[in-house]
Amino acid sequence: MRSIEMNRKAIHTLEDWNPFEMTDFTYDTEAADVVAALQYIDDPSELGKVIQIIYEQSFEQWIPIEKCIDISYKLLAIKFEAKCIL
Repeated sequence: MRSIEMNRKAIHTLEDWNPFEMTDFTYDTEAADVVAALQYIDDPSELGKVIQIIYEQSFEQWIPIEKCIDISYKLLAIKFEAKCIL
């Protein structure tokens, strides 16, 4: 159950991030790929690189690594919070 809630929070965080500032658009595929990577990555730099690659492959636009690492810290905080809930 914790995993489902963590995934939901992570997807919501990615939707709010909206790196390309698109209106009336969702990043469903990209968010799903990032959440899948979040399951096995605990390092913010590594997760940031994965996020950058996922979004660049989908949109052929580059996102600065700093922005990707910033969102990776937020996602990892959600992950570790979910692990600590009893």
